[in-house]
Amino acid sequence: MVDLIKRNKKLFVIFIIAIIAAGFCFFLWRINLSEPELKEELAEVENYFPKHKIIGQSVEGREIEAFIFGQGEKFLLFVGGIHGGYEWNSSLLAYEFIDYFNINSEIIPENVSVAIIPCANPDGLYKATGKEGRFILTDIPSGVSLDNYRFNANNVDLNRNFDCKWKPESTWRNKIVSAGTAPFSEPEALVIRDFVLENNPLAVVFWHSQANAVYASECENGVLPETLKIMRKYSLASGYPAIASFDAYEVTGDAEGWLASIGIPALTVELKTHEDIEWGKNLAGVKALLEYYK
Repeated sequence: MVDLIKRNKKLFVIFIIAIIAAGFCFFLWRINLSEPELKEELAEVENYFPKHKIIGQSVEGREIEAFIFGQGEKFLLFVGGIHGGYEWNSSLLAYEFIDYFNINSEIIPENVSVAIIPCANPDGLYKATGKEGRFILTDIPSGVSLDNYRFNANNVDLNRNFDCKWKPESTWRNKIVSAGTAPFSEPEALVIRDFVLENNPLAVVFWHSQANAVYASECENGVLPETLKIMRKYSLASGYPAIASFDAYEVTGDAEGWLASIGIPALTVELKTHEDIEWGKNLAGVKALLEYYK
């Protein structure tokens, strides 16, 4: 019996030594990898996790976030919530895409990177939800008008504060709205501008509601040919009607128009209602763009 115990102890010690030796050999193998091999392995690991960046702050100091997926050189940008709590479903849609790409990172082609800014107007969204950052459907008040939650804390319509045909006063439906004191006078618009100029995306999509269409963007020189192509791709896949030019009323200083003025194709994707994220339609539209740029 004593001999059996001693023999088991020896076997256990040998087993532990073998594990340690294997771990040491693995360590030696890892440190002997060439620098290019290490970089390649690290890149593969990083590709599965989004980069989370605080890219700026609102008038009231709330964070504006960006989530970046993939490692490709072709950079695509998606933006929700530029009209804050009035179009809260555009932010909820953006957060749903963040969750989706976290789980399904393989859907992003190797040559593509995707950035999502879930809310470009966090002060306006906070007025509606009472929360900073993530929120859920039950945080949205019912039975009240959300019109005043469209603007930032300076009461400026941020999608009239960009440098394309800018005027100090602009239009929203039949209302006159403030467009700020100058192009990019608002910190939120500056954040979007700087992020775009830093990353030079091939295309930008802004999610809005509730016109039920995909609109192309234009400024002084009209619609870019590439914009028409991606408008048709998103429209065909999602089922939203494609409209090359918004003409319901005059719009000045919009973000999409500014992007057109600097040669970047941009789409305005208008959800049908303020109450739903219309997930299936927009997932199909985004997949169509990923396939197009693959």
